[in-house]
Amino acid sequence: MAKRRPSGDGMVRKREDGRWEGRIVIGHKADGTPIFRYVSAKTQKELLKKLHQNIEEYRDVNLNEGSRMPLSQWLDRWLEEYAAPSVRPSTLDGYRRYIERNLKPYLGDKPVGKITREDVQKLYRELQRNGRQEYHPEYGHKLSGSSIRRIHGVLHQAMDAAVRENLIARNPTEGITLPKKKTTPKQILNDAQLERFMDVIQKDEVWHEFFYTELTTGLRRGEICGLMWSDFDAAHGTLTVRRTMHVQKGGGLAAGETKTGAGKRTITLPPSTVELLAQRKKQSYSQWIFPNPLRPEQPVNPNAAYDHLKKLLQQAGLPSIRFHDLRHTFATHALASGVDAKTLSGILGHTQASFTLDTYTHVTGDMQKRASEIVGGFMEHIMVR
Repeated sequence: MAKRRPSGDGMVRKREDGRWEGRIVIGHKADGTPIFRYVSAKTQKELLKKLHQNIEEYRDVNLNEGSRMPLSQWLDRWLEEYAAPSVRPSTLDGYRRYIERNLKPYLGDKPVGKITREDVQKLYRELQRNGRQEYHPEYGHKLSGSSIRRIHGVLHQAMDAAVRENLIARNPTEGITLPKKKTTPKQILNDAQLERFMDVIQKDEVWHEFFYTELTTGLRRGEICGLMWSDFDAAHGTLTVRRTMHVQKGGGLAAGETKTGAGKRTITLPPSTVELLAQRKKQSYSQWIFPNPLRPEQPVNPNAAYDHLKKLLQQAGLPSIRFHDLRHTFATHALASGVDAKTLSGILGHTQASFTLDTYTHVTGDMQKRASEIVGGFMEHIMVR
């Protein structure tokens, strides 16, 4: 039996056309047959330099024959084996759209083991110029930097898994230059707008308590729709977030895990919200705190909550903000009222307080300004004594 050639072993020869060619062993098939990587150059010196770089890159790496599968095949496998068990259905659908629309058409036919950093960088440049399939009146066919970053996140995860599966030696998405992310100002209801909104929801017998609870907790839409009476502790004035509701294809609802590990949390409610929910519980015949108004055995549909929000905003003559902007409204007013970022991070279910600070820099900037004025006034008082 022939001796198994170790990864990194190679050879050099001069071809009939005058170019120099070399190859190194980068892995082995199931039967032990070596898998080669071929490199060519004009001169022997140039070739040896390339070979040395490849030997370093593939050192301690033993790829398998799966490295020859097309990227499209690997991405399909990654979706089913890696992504599907660990993300929400809506997130999985988003991953699949990015793969089908933005990755497969450009790199899908290329073997996963031959995808280079240059390929990825070129892809992102092309997507930035011409990645939007449907023409947009403002952006044309250009994709935003935020979209490129989300696509990058998907490809990066898939290629990380390819490294662990010994399909590639290094993740080609590492070290990529990404377009800057343009952050749009958070839309919130200011004090006057919030007062108008509260006036409108108070007249809504069906939805008043739902939106009052939302504005005093900042829950994600799926989280508030998934609340059950077993999550509410009137004696201690707390609410425990254990699940989130997702709208499935076809319109059905499914309960799932919260967005992050920190999403499972117990929050202390304002006394007014505790009283409101305690009174609501006395009249409830459903296990859900906010059931479907027509089918109380089911939770309220997140899409129905979104649609009704739009109607209420219109009635109040307010900007057509998103449901998530109610969460921003709660967080912004909490910070502005003196709630510290660490506490607010726990209420919102953020993994780190730093994320909360980064998300609400527009508020923390004002807080810093007020702090500097307080310190300045304090110092001036000392100096004139």
